[in-house]
Amino acid sequence: MKSYGKSRRVRRDKWTNRMAIMGITLVVMFLAVAINIKGADLKKSDLEYSIREQNLEQQKEEEEKRTAQLQEYKIYVKTKQYAEEVAKEKLGLVNPDEILLKPTE
Repeated sequence: MKSYGKSRRVRRDKWTNRMAIMGITLVVMFLAVAINIKGADLKKSDLEYSIREQNLEQQKEEEEKRTAQLQEYKIYVKTKQYAEEVAKEKLGLVNPDEILLKPTE
């Protein structure tokens, strides 16, 4: 009878060990799946951020070009040529030595 009891205990211990191994294996598999899913989400986010970064870099370049144009315009506005243009277009003034010819209807 003693051998019967040991055999039963050994079988029960083997069963317990197998269940523990299966449980650990399942946990490891779930962790691997979770890490894989999270990695895919991170790759997607990384791609979105890189596209957004490229768009922002492009906007930055456009704004730098616009800033350069505004700086040139700022310098142009301070010239005598600009003052004459504004006086002619908006105020209708002319230089003393200019002759205006108006078309007849």
